[in-house]
Formats: sequence, C-alpha cells, structure tokens
Amino acid sequence: MRYTFVTLAPIVSCLFALSSFAQDGSKMKFGKVSKEEFAIKRSEKDTGAHAIILSEIGSSIFESDGNDLRLVYKVHRRIKVVDPNGYDVATVLVPIYKSESSEEKLLNLKAAAYNLENGEVVETKMESKNVFNDKQDKSLLIKKFTLPAVKEGTIIEYTYSIASPFYRHLRAWNFQGQYPRLWSEYSVAIPEYFDYMLIPQGYEPYVVKTKTYSRSTFTFRNESHGATGPSNLVTVTPSITTYKWALKDVPPINEESYITTTDNYVNRVEFQLSAYNWPGEPRKPVQSTWEELMKDLMKQEELGKVLTTYNGFLSDKVDELVKDAKTDKEKVQKIYTWVRDNFICTDHNALWMEKSLKTVFNSKNGNVSDINMLLVAMLKKANLFATPLLLSTRSNGYVYQFYPLYTHFNYVIAGVNLGEEYLKLDASRPLLGFGKLPAECYNGAARSLDDFATPVILGADSLKEQRFTSVVLGKIENGMVSGSFMQRPTYFDSYKIRTAVKDEDPEEFFKRITKSYTGEIELENKAIEDLKELESPVMVKYDFKLQVGDGEVLYINPLLSEAYRSNPFKAMERKFPVEMNSVSDEVYSFNMDVPEGYVVDELPKSAVANYNGDEGQFQYLIQQVENHIQLRCRVRLNKANFEPEEYVTLRDFYDLVVKKEAEQIVLKKKK
Repeated sequence: MRYTFVTLAPIVSCLFALSSFAQDGSKMKFGKVSKEEFAIKRSEKDTGAHAIILSEIGSSIFESDGNDLRLVYKVHRRIKVVDPNGYDVATVLVPIYKSESSEEKLLNLKAAAYNLENGEVVETKMESKNVFNDKQDKSLLIKKFTLPAVKEGTIIEYTYSIASPFYRHLRAWNFQGQYPRLWSEYSVAIPEYFDYMLIPQGYEPYVVKTKTYSRSTFTFRNESHGATGPSNLVTVTPSITTYKWALKDVPPINEESYITTTDNYVNRVEFQLSAYNWPGEPRKPVQSTWEELMKDLMKQEELGKVLTTYNGFLSDKVDELVKDAKTDKEKVQKIYTWVRDNFICTDHNALWMEKSLKTVFNSKNGNVSDINMLLVAMLKKANLFATPLLLSTRSNGYVYQFYPLYTHFNYVIAGVNLGEEYLKLDASRPLLGFGKLPAECYNGAARSLDDFATPVILGADSLKEQRFTSVVLGKIENGMVSGSFMQRPTYFDSYKIRTAVKDEDPEEFFKRITKSYTGEIELENKAIEDLKELESPVMVKYDFKLQVGDGEVLYINPLLSEAYRSNPFKAMERKFPVEMNSVSDEVYSFNMDVPEGYVVDELPKSAVANYNGDEGQFQYLIQQVENHIQLRCRVRLNKANFEPEEYVTLRDFYDLVVKKEAEQIVLKKKK
C-alpha cells in the first residue's frame, strides 16, 4: 500500500492542478502567470502533444467609433510549449481584411514569453518592431509576429483586438485544433440591428452554452448640420443578444484514415450575416438565397463577369477546333482536350481568377479558376450551354447547404448541358479523361454560377470504382514459382499511375511493386498498357518468379501482394464518419495447377460474409478440381460514407477480410 500511495500522489496532484486551471481558465489575466502552470503536464490521452493551450478567450462585440458601428474581435491566449516540436505556437498569424475604401485595424497587441528560472517566473516581452506584414493581396493582409525567448517549458501569452468595419466578418471560433485545450471560450454580443446565422459543428460537449439579453448604449455624432455647423450627439439603446460557449479539457483533433478533412468535425461556431434591421426601415436580407449569392458572384470581375464581357479573341481558335465536329458532344470534347493539353495549372486551390481571360489564353497558364473559366468561355463561344460550377474539394471541407456561403468554395469546374447528358469537366489536369473529375471533387453539391444556382450533386456514394486482378501460377523450379499478373486498377489509381510514369522512369513504378511482395521476386515482361487512353483505366502486366522454397512443405498465399495485410480501421472506436473516395468493388481471381511432385495438404475454406444486409459483401470462393486450384475473392461495398455508429461493424468486416486473406494453401511433397 505504501508503494501505491507514493506512486499515485504526484499523479493526483498533477491532475488536480490541471483540472483546477481548466476551471479557472475564464479568469485569466494578462501577465499573471503562476509557477503552478509550469508544472502542468500532458494528459494521459494526449501524451504526444507538443504544446498545451492552457486557456484561450475570445469575444466579438459591436462598438461605436463615433460615426458608425464597428465590430471588435478580441483574443487572449496562453500556451505552454512542451517540447521543441511545439515551437510553432510561438509564431502567430492574424488575418486582416480590407476593401478598396477601408480595412480592419490590429489594435492593443501585447505578447510575452515566461520561463521559470531559479524558481521565479521571468517575463520576456515582445517588442512592437517584431510585427510584420507576411502576405498581402487586394482583400487580405496577414500580420505575423513571433514571441521571443521560447524554449522547452516556456509559457507564451498574447492578446490583441481587431476593429472591423465589415459586419460580414463576424469571426468564427475554433474550440479545438492540433493541440489540447484546457479551456476555450468565446462570446458574441449582437445588437438587434443585425441577424446572423449561427453555424455550429463538433462532437465535444460544451460546459457553458448560454444566451442572454441586455441593452447597450451607443453614441454617434450627427453631421446633418453640414461640415461647418455643430454636430449633435445621438444616443441609441438597442437590445443585445449575447451568446457564450466554453469547452473544457478539449482533446486535439487528429487526422484519421478515410476522412475528407478533420476540419469538417472540429468544434467550431461560425456566423453568416443574414439581414439588417435598421431602425425605421424594413428588414433587409443579405444574400439569403443561393440564387442571390450567384447573381452577386456573376457580377464579380474575377469570376462571372468575364463571361459577359467581349471575348472575340476566342472566336478563331474555337472555330478551328469545332469545324469538323459532327455533334455537340464532339465540339465539347475537342475544346476540352485542347485546353487540357495546352495549359498549365499553377494552383489547384482557387475560387477567384488571377488573370484576365485574354492573359490566360496567351500565357497558357493560370489557376484552376482561370483555366476552367476559359474552358466555359470557349464552350459558350461555340454556342454550347456551359456554366461554371463552384465546389469545395474534400480537403477543403463541406459546403453548408442550408445557407449560401461563398467563402467555403475553393474550386471551379465546367458543367455542360447537352440535353440528354450533363458533362462535368476539369481541364486543369493534363492526364484527366474527358468527363472525369479528380476524386477530391466528390464532396457533396457543387453550385452552378448562373441565375438558378442549381445544385449538382458530386457525392462519393455515386461514384463506383472497380479493380480487377488476375494471377496465374505455373511451374516450380529451383524453389521459385513462375506466374503472370494482370490488373486493371481503379480509374483513380490509374490516374496516379499515369502521373507517376510521366514524371519518372516506369522502372521505378515496378520497383515499388517488387517491394510489395514479402518474398524474393523477379519481374519480367513488364508493361503498362492504355496509358494514353485517358478515359479508361490502365492495364498493368508482368510475369514473375516468386521464391516459395523447395522443402517438404510449401506455403502459398493465393492473394500474394493483393491481400489486406492489416485492418485500415485500427482504432477501437471513432467519433467521426468514415468517408471513402468512392463505392468500391475489388475482384481477384487466382488459378494454379498443383506442382508436380506435390499434393494439397490444406486448402482454405470458402466463405461469404454480407455487410449490413446488402451494403457490402466479402466473397472467398476456392475449390480444387483434380489438379487445379481456383480462387475468386471479392470485397465490395455499396456505399462510401458510414456514420460513426456503423464504425464497429465496418471494422469487424475488415477484420474478417484480413484474417481470411491471410490463409494459405499448404502443399506437401508426395511420399
């Protein structure tokens, strides 16, 4: 008992200190760092955390600047650096938005680092000269600062405010991220003059979630008497709705297999301005529908407006491309192929165009929006019904479908309505087939950039990817079994293969195949067929000699390198959905004759398992007819997305697949 007491005491003490600080995180005062905070350690759940956010408090309120209301966003954050891999928290980036006539202001910035030296807390303040403009474009400026004197065990702290004239930029707040948070709190006070759509997400429970009502007084100068006359002071007392959220002991959010992006599931609250309620005026909605948003984007010079301006310079090239086309679909294909094969994409993460259409046309390069907007313009020039489609890629996160938010889009493709067929095209990738899209585009609904804002569903559940593999084993000589391998990969895997062999010697591709086998193997007659048939999967072929030995007993796994060697779902439980790229269907066939001088001692048994009724199936059908062994193995899922409550059954399904595919054929020498 004495040993138990001595072991648990410091742990209990540490946990008590951590818990106590989490409870007091909302009372954090700048510069008041205690010695006890340096003793806070990583929790058992987050043993790999390189930093710990001890407390972070944010708020957004409206204030009077004398002439108008402004949004004031305040941040106060205190972080402990656990080890050198957490030094990145000492560099802070602050986005500042601007327009042609006004911009946000960074105010009241204070930052300091604290170290425990000889039992005393030593403060090192950051000087104002260490604040830099890191990145700038016409609508965004990034302020950057790095705190000094940071080392293992340092506690850093900073606070700042942003005064904003842009009511649409009511800041979102992430309660979760890369590092654990002991306390994360955000409050927003909204006057009755504004309606905002609140968009919450996440799985962690709130310890504080309140909505209160009050009144606040704002005073403004009334300049109605003219510039030379005296100004009157006007005071208003609107009602205020204050929202407050807080989370305690928030675990970090980590990447998991088969997920679009963890950003879809991080605990967050964000806002979208939906209406103004100015005194004495009717309620004025702000882009309350997708149609209104798209009409606004159609007027933007960096997007829809380029399609309504004079594009006569495209006429000669379009006429040249379509002169021999017999159908509209042929016209589309000829224009698409020319753009795809002659333009280089410089950025695959862009909603706005960076260049004029003419500059894109002449320079033969641009971002994904530049290239696909040019494609749309050329299709329209050929009198085809083409529209841009705006979407968010899988890594960028979902688009909130119930309220129009253009900020969630990061990609542009082309949609073409041929009446009997609707084509979706992306000319920004040189090895992508006609009518094909990258896997990352299948992330829910895209929206047409036209008066109708039509949703175009690009769901992974609608996309079926198939892989067919055939292996034949032959003779065994000198302990090596000869065989042939032939595989038609999925279309997306074929795209990766095309990209790889374009950028490197095909021999490197086959070297990776060699490494995928567990035993010694020699490849011969290697070939990748149909590389230029971009609308179809490739065909990978090779002959091989695989070492199996020549002893009394031989073990042969009929799945060879194609077996699932481990379960892709290792965690015992999962909070997030499983989001695969597509519906999958993997078919594998195997044939061999029992080698001369051997008999079959053990043969795996056939098995069939259904997943959740008709949502998937695993088949392992093997038989021996005289001297011939034949296997057909199939792993098929009829959907791509699985809810968290389906995770355990999905993991169990793959457990069965892994175990069954590990079984071997056992051959014995004849006596």
